[in-house]
Amino acid sequence: MDRIRTLVVDEHRVFAESLATALSAEPDLSAVAAGGTQAAGRLLGRARASGEPFHVLLADAGLLPESAPRRAAPVGPPGAADGAGEPPGERATAPAPGTAGEEAETSLLAHPGLRLVVLAGRDDAGTAARLLAAGALGWVAKDSSLARLTHVLRGVLRDETHLPPALLTGVLREMTRERQGRGEYQRLADALTPRELEVLRCMLAGMGRKAVAERLYLSPHTVRTHMQNVLGKLGVHSTLAAVAVARRAGVPPAED
Repeated sequence: MDRIRTLVVDEHRVFAESLATALSAEPDLSAVAAGGTQAAGRLLGRARASGEPFHVLLADAGLLPESAPRRAAPVGPPGAADGAGEPPGERATAPAPGTAGEEAETSLLAHPGLRLVVLAGRDDAGTAARLLAAGALGWVAKDSSLARLTHVLRGVLRDETHLPPALLTGVLREMTRERQGRGEYQRLADALTPRELEVLRCMLAGMGRKAVAERLYLSPHTVRTHMQNVLGKLGVHSTLAAVAVARRAGVPPAED
């Protein structure tokens, strides 16, 4: 049986490497460390290209966008056939584009089947709720025992959700508040024209302006105009923020 392939991402490289070494000492785990989102993105891409994608992403909460793409169909547990999927396209160009860091964060979480476990320096119910809603399956304190951490990693391979009991009440409260706010987000999405909605769905699927133009048989200039209109109608200033609004409104991504 294959080991559970885990990528540990933390800006404190020594901490990430130490944790990866400790995890790799477990008979059913194999871990690699990365010191940032860009390095992690490269490792994820290489692993998928080699046919041995990572099963779990164990990442510092501060490195993750709270509007992360929802988790795709999971990669099978060790011993099962891995899912296939194309990497996301280039990011869209918008009037007020996001930073390169936002792009790296988004692509980091766009790999099909990657289970996300959040490493947190402190408990934060709001952040935990948003990341869980975005597809995270676990939240673990950085000072947790190795036994607790390995328990969570093994659990998420069974698609279990792991959350500290002390955070549960706060997370449920935040999620309830989020659901109550969906009506407003839905009204924003309803304000879009059918073509703008198509473009937004492509943005949700991680497609950049060129890819959207090819898919919808439009010129890149026309797609740019639609994207600008989408951002304006949603009242945001970046593609990442538009995707967050759309997801909260329940807008589905474009299908492959």
